[in-house]
Amino acid sequence: MAKVDTSSSRPYHIVIFGASGFTGQFVVEEVARTVSEGPNGTLKWAVAGRSRQKLDKVLEQAAGTLGKPELRTAVEVIVADVGEPDSLAAMCKQAVIVLDCVGPYRFWGEPVVKACVENGAHCIDICGEPQFLESMQLNYDSQAADKGVYIVGACGFDSIPADMGVLYTRDQFKGTLTALESFLTVSTGPEGGSINDGTWKSAIYGFADSGKLRSLRKKFGHKPLPVVGSKIKRRYRELCQYAVPFMGADPSVVKRSQRFLLEEHQETPVQYGAYAGVGGVANIVKMLFAGMMFWFLVKFSFGQDLLIKYPEFFSFGLFSKDGPTRKQMEGSSFKFAFYGEGYTEGQDPSQGRPNAKIRTLVQGPEAGYVATPIAMVQAAITILNEPTALPKKGGVYTPGATFAKTKLVERLNKHGIQPISSVEVY
Repeated sequence: MAKVDTSSSRPYHIVIFGASGFTGQFVVEEVARTVSEGPNGTLKWAVAGRSRQKLDKVLEQAAGTLGKPELRTAVEVIVADVGEPDSLAAMCKQAVIVLDCVGPYRFWGEPVVKACVENGAHCIDICGEPQFLESMQLNYDSQAADKGVYIVGACGFDSIPADMGVLYTRDQFKGTLTALESFLTVSTGPEGGSINDGTWKSAIYGFADSGKLRSLRKKFGHKPLPVVGSKIKRRYRELCQYAVPFMGADPSVVKRSQRFLLEEHQETPVQYGAYAGVGGVANIVKMLFAGMMFWFLVKFSFGQDLLIKYPEFFSFGLFSKDGPTRKQMEGSSFKFAFYGEGYTEGQDPSQGRPNAKIRTLVQGPEAGYVATPIAMVQAAITILNEPTALPKKGGVYTPGATFAKTKLVERLNKHGIQPISSVEVY
């Protein structure tokens, strides 16, 4: 069982590392909103990062935004630098859970994971980089298990709505769910929307290094997951619009969760396909043009430099160095539509075609800086409040593997990330 109690030597339930970063500032606000949801109705927390001055400024900003003047003095500031192992160790020794908001994780994530494992702190990140997530599993899973430490990656918009959405849909299905496809659509208000260029940088480095991900996966020696029912096929049009395969971490995270549930709980794995809606033909043309430029430039160091220097130009305004304004965030939202099929109770999945369908809709607020902090903080709250519902031993896990037996979905629902489902039998 996970150790979640504070002590005189480990005084904080949560330490937010990278609290002064673009995403970190919103995680600070979300933690401040949810202090009453901690163990016994309290949550002891601190912020951490390289600059005390910047951390003080973030607390000042949160105090003003939330109308909580006590944040200016009541929240401890810890100075820690990813390049100084001793400072990371000192930070981790004080935390039950470290919320790591410092990316790109391929450059800055491993020292934090290492420090957490060595010093007995659980770690949650919001990484959407499959290479980092899977390399941490390969390199630290056994050490984390020995220490009783839970390292849980992809706990933001990548990939809690997808991973937990698959499990929610499976649990709602009356029988054996065998295949599921998700279609993501994002809406913006009159102010439009954008994404901070930190995510853009992670994508650039990830695609440039894609060959290493393939060789990394070979080291696990996994056998292919068994296919039950009809094999899903790619498709590119749904919900009256065009869709393209989703290029984020969701497919790899969901697959890892399904493997864990098969191996540890003998649960039938669900095939999963992820897509993103892109609208009409005009958007398809724009995407093709941007995609061709991206794929060409990302292969060369000079091209990567150009992509990083001019994110707005090469992404047609989707990414920017400033990120979205608060008004843009207020007007934005997301929807995941899941379409699944399987076999009703009493039907043999090895015989004939699936005879039932299910549709689940997961909807929520702006994905990057509203839904992501909610998901990250609720993941931490779940660990603190439900340690007996976690996997039996520590390790490096996906959200689905960690929270399959918890009430995380209910917690998310209360905070605006809401699933709705219906079943059609044919």
